[in-house]
Amino acid sequence: MNLGLDGKVALVTGGGRGIGAAIALELAGQGCDLVITHLDAPEVVSEVTKSIEATGRRVLAIRADASDLDAAEEAVAKARSELGGLDILVCNAGITRDGLLWNMSEANWDAVIDTNLKGYFTYNRAAARVFKDRKRGKIVNIASINGLRGKFAQSNYAAAKGGCIALGKTLARELGKFNVNVNTVAPGMVRTEMAAKIPPEFLNQAINESVLGRIATPEEVAHVVAFLCSDFARHITGEVIKVDGGQYI
Repeated sequence: MNLGLDGKVALVTGGGRGIGAAIALELAGQGCDLVITHLDAPEVVSEVTKSIEATGRRVLAIRADASDLDAAEEAVAKARSELGGLDILVCNAGITRDGLLWNMSEANWDAVIDTNLKGYFTYNRAAARVFKDRKRGKIVNIASINGLRGKFAQSNYAAAKGGCIALGKTLARELGKFNVNVNTVAPGMVRTEMAAKIPPEFLNQAINESVLGRIATPEEVAHVVAFLCSDFARHITGEVIKVDGGQYI
């Protein structure tokens, strides 16, 4: 399906692998030029950038910590100066540092909050300034169903993703009058490198929770994100779209 994104410029945080790479490739396939931010090894990022370039689209890969305010501003500035603008922001960068709350270190709490929540503030703020002035733009933040329901041994992750959901709803209110759409996609378990590190019993639990009897692929999340970035979704804002195979219900 042609979503009418040809010639748009998109910035995807955490775009070097997993869900972020799938989103970047989906948007490139829909005709977008890309900026991807990452903290991955050069060979990992090279694989993604080559795949994007194979679609005929341009790509800038920027090594940057999501929580770095200056780096976020610089990434947006590079999108505008080197690719000609910015139309879409997808915030996806995230980490886990799981543990029971009473055993959790301050360092593990701070690391997850900094990346998974402050990292969304930094890029949402930078993009909002551009989109507000242009009176158009699309923002999609990647949260998690665990930000809606909580999750055993993930107090830091669930708190950050819950904050991300609240951030998106608030920003949708603030940017609505400027013709900017802000939505949140909340996946359940997704088959990524991060999921591969989860103990088998927790992975099986996620499969059993899903009414479809399986977990998502990154591409299935990417399809929903691309739709929300298109004008087919121009009257959707402030929403949380679950992509979880029915895990939440």
